[in-house]
Amino acid sequence: MAADPRFFPCAGPQTLANIAAAASGRAEGDGERRFNGVASLQAAGPDDVSFIDHRRNLALLQATRAGAVILPEALLPHLPPGAAGVVVASAYLGFTRVARLFHPAPAAVPGIHPTAVVAPDAELAEGCEIGPYAVIGAAAKLGAGCIIGAHAVVGAGVEMGPGCRLHPHACVSHAVLGAAVVLHPGARIGQEGFGLVVGPDGQFQTMPQLGKVVIGDAVEIGANSCIDRGSQTDTIIGPGTRIDNLVQIGHNVQMGRGCVIIAMAGISGSAVLGDYVTVAAQAGLAGHLTVGDKARIGAQAGVMGDIEPGIDVLGSPAMPARQFFRTQSVLRKLSQATGQTKTGEKT
Repeated sequence: MAADPRFFPCAGPQTLANIAAAASGRAEGDGERRFNGVASLQAAGPDDVSFIDHRRNLALLQATRAGAVILPEALLPHLPPGAAGVVVASAYLGFTRVARLFHPAPAAVPGIHPTAVVAPDAELAEGCEIGPYAVIGAAAKLGAGCIIGAHAVVGAGVEMGPGCRLHPHACVSHAVLGAAVVLHPGARIGQEGFGLVVGPDGQFQTMPQLGKVVIGDAVEIGANSCIDRGSQTDTIIGPGTRIDNLVQIGHNVQMGRGCVIIAMAGISGSAVLGDYVTVAAQAGLAGHLTVGDKARIGAQAGVMGDIEPGIDVLGSPAMPARQFFRTQSVLRKLSQATGQTKTGEKT
């Protein structure tokens, strides 16, 4: 079925011409034909737009009732009779843009809820929405059109660019945010990093964490993820980066643009990641190492040293993917050989 209108208001109907323009594609059909929403091939009806990006789904395409389908040129001959087509270079990207056309992010509803607490010297630019029980600290600065959800906290001195959104219970302190940054529920930004020294009596003493967090434009940070502020230098998250839920990023980490950090990954203090690095789920990176541009770190990998640009690594300790698979093959053969020897069979 299409998106539930109780949760996802729809900006339809939209003409095929508008849909093709949003997808950066070419319309095959009546450009004035109108559609009401988006849906999967299986669930779509005559008023819906769907997509196909691979031949393995041809059976679904041939059986769909969708009124329009976003698809690559090579699959256009398989379009069912009566369905309009939108030909694009990347069907998944095209569908993403069309889904956003029908379901744009909610705009700010300007105003301050009566239960919110806003410091007298906080600066709120035009069009900000401050939700129930939200807190805006002293000397904080919010750009135009920011949305601060219920119970969210913007700490003293924090600066946020225009169009930022803090979902309920998100908290940010000791930080400077660019434009269009999104913090999902429960995200924690700018808290004290994990720095300690053992005193002569064996007791831990906390090292003051005197840096901040700098977050670039269009960064999204998932629910219950934590980014520590720097100790002496700043923690930096590059523009366009996407951080999934339940991620930990330690103090002084420097991350380039367009990185992807997936759920339950952990990056230790002072690690440096280049541009477009991917860190898969549950991977762990030791501190003070460097990961080169476009490197990819596999799920549950344990990274103990530097990673060269463009390399895929797997395992713990992490190693290049080809070496990892060769190692696994050798271990599997050794295990089988050992098992045969114990049963008296020839190895």
